[in-house]
Amino acid sequence: MSKGNMQEFLAGRKKAKNYFCNIFAKHISSDFEAYTKENLLSRLIEVKSSVKNAEGIYVLDAHGVQATATYSNREKIDNSGEDRSDKAYFYKAIRSKKCEITDPYPSSFSRDGLCVTISKAVYSDDKLQGVACLDMPLEEVLAVSNMNTLERVFTNFFKFTYSLFAFALMAVALLLFVKGVESFFLHDITPGNFDIKYVFEATILLTLALAIFDLSKTLIEEEMLGWSKGSHVSGPHKTMVKFLGSIIIALSIEALMLVFKFAITDPNELIYAMYIIAGVGILILSLAVYIKFTKGELDK
Repeated sequence: MSKGNMQEFLAGRKKAKNYFCNIFAKHISSDFEAYTKENLLSRLIEVKSSVKNAEGIYVLDAHGVQATATYSNREKIDNSGEDRSDKAYFYKAIRSKKCEITDPYPSSFSRDGLCVTISKAVYSDDKLQGVACLDMPLEEVLAVSNMNTLERVFTNFFKFTYSLFAFALMAVALLLFVKGVESFFLHDITPGNFDIKYVFEATILLTLALAIFDLSKTLIEEEMLGWSKGSHVSGPHKTMVKFLGSIIIALSIEALMLVFKFAITDPNELIYAMYIIAGVGILILSLAVYIKFTKGELDK
């Protein structure tokens, strides 16, 4: 799979998931009365008839073992009894108790070599009975998730805008880094001439440079290149988490430097360092709450 296809899939993943999961919801309820694998398979056949070019349908039991054959448009593949408990379409569905969509993966049954599986855990009397699975060719999923013209225009506009901000921030970080390193030479900071004031000023410049550089790096990776590192949060949420994380690290370093400075020069001023440390603690708690609610939003 080309890198472009993967980026296109990631960009339209939520749209594709909503599309296929809505079809699942119309035909298969989460709490399945009078469950049998035959009843569930008949509902999957209805799902298959509602989408174009489905690769195959099948049912897994509560332990992840394939309970039915795989039914495709071309043939019936008798692979029942195979253990699928280590597959993402099984464990993600039972973990979330919702409809899930996998990343593209190689499949010997797919005509194009890559497929995406949409799966849904099915319960009866609050007891897991099985997982309904629909295999779709990657190209068909991309066709569903393709953005319209207006979406493409705004996506390109936002990407260009983020690029301008990212490179501007990178330039600011570079200038701060140069000034921070330059201060060591201007003030002749050496082990024999160690003035805490100038060391403190240089550290402030360098930590600010690091925080801004980390933010610009995140913008480039996430917004321009579309890279994903599998975090629980993504998109603008992940950028915010990285930014706040950088601020927390920078403030923690500054607080540490203030503790050392005031401990040497004026212990009575240590209370101001404690204020910064308390602020860092509040930021950490706020970030934890933000991640908690963001993860809950993305899991919906």
